[in-house]
Amino acid sequence: MNELPFGFSMPEPDDKGKKNPSGQGPGGGQENPFDQLGQMLSQLGEMFSRAGSSTGPVNYDLAKQIAMQRLAETEPAGAESPEAVADAARLAELWLDAATILPAGATSTKSWTAKDWVEKTLPTWQRLCDPVARRMSGAWVEALPAEAKAAAGPLLSMVGQMGGMAFGSQLGNALAQLGAEVLTSTDIGLPLGPEATGALLPANISKFSEGLERPASEVLVYLAAREAAHQRLFAHVPWLRQRLLATVEEFASGITVDTSALEQLATQIDPANPQSIEQAMQSGMLEPQTTPEQQAALARLETLLALVEGWVDVVVADAVGDRLPGADALRETLRRRRASGGPAEQTFATLVGLELRPRRLRAASALWRLVGDKHGIDKRDGVWAHPDLVPTAEDLDEPLDFADRVGAASDMDPIAELERTEKKDKDEDES
Repeated sequence: MNELPFGFSMPEPDDKGKKNPSGQGPGGGQENPFDQLGQMLSQLGEMFSRAGSSTGPVNYDLAKQIAMQRLAETEPAGAESPEAVADAARLAELWLDAATILPAGATSTKSWTAKDWVEKTLPTWQRLCDPVARRMSGAWVEALPAEAKAAAGPLLSMVGQMGGMAFGSQLGNALAQLGAEVLTSTDIGLPLGPEATGALLPANISKFSEGLERPASEVLVYLAAREAAHQRLFAHVPWLRQRLLATVEEFASGITVDTSALEQLATQIDPANPQSIEQAMQSGMLEPQTTPEQQAALARLETLLALVEGWVDVVVADAVGDRLPGADALRETLRRRRASGGPAEQTFATLVGLELRPRRLRAASALWRLVGDKHGIDKRDGVWAHPDLVPTAEDLDEPLDFADRVGAASDMDPIAELERTEKKDKDEDES
């Protein structure tokens, strides 16, 4: 990076403090080394004061400040009014009523700017990023010998603050990039915004619509339908929101760091320069080591994301039907955008340490279509009643077998059947 670290500045363009050609300070005397120390401490103090009062493994005050500053420089004007967004949402909800048994989940649909997105989703990002940052920052201290910890004393607190600032800087830049590209509050598959609140980002949607050769109003309604479908699922499947976020947290909490890499990096860090800490974090030497438990959590997350996106894909396709002439083209465009990840995937990988990509979106979509065609939308949507009823990764490989199981249980209460199965398995284990 070419920018100076936070709190540091170039000398003023006057003659104050300049050395004369002989290498001496003003007045011909040698520059006092204590003056240099005082200047450095003053700059450090200014740096911490600018960063806000945030405590913890990530400086979220700084993250928000950086994101807002970057978005203020790049955010275009919105192409649609809040009224147009509200009208699109109402139309989408009307169409969705015939495509799913789940009722409307959003009590309102807002028109957000990228800045609004950052502000409204930051609490959820804090929940997702804290486990990673806490593990990383704790690894620095764990890697120090006991003697070094005792000798460092109060400096450890300062290093922790600087580490929090480095994470905050990284998070702020990532959120600015993501905020400039997301189309809705659920665009990356997670319920990031407030509950029961749908949101569209008209300025980003306008930019996304360029080159699609479809009317902007048509794109807006289609994306409103996707947002409304996500909100229905998150609102009326009580376990889903918690399961998604908890699985991300589980992955992040299991991160381990090679302490030998920390020891090597210790020689490359200048305590007076927080930029050196951020560069160290981005060097790749602290790449987290994936454990078997994390691999299992990642597999569960990818399957669940694919099931969510596949269900939304099918329900929205049924809802819009022939009402939008370009629906099929928009569906395919969004499928590819979602499945390939792109900037959103890279940003999330930077923040939380994993790729957020529904790799099996098409397989999940085909499964939900098959179940709906064979058994109707009541049985299809009823599968979401309990987390143990939803398809597994193996079911995505054999959708016909899953559809047959749903049909076999069509005349009974699925929850009661699940409880009977669990009791039978428990009795067999005990015997």
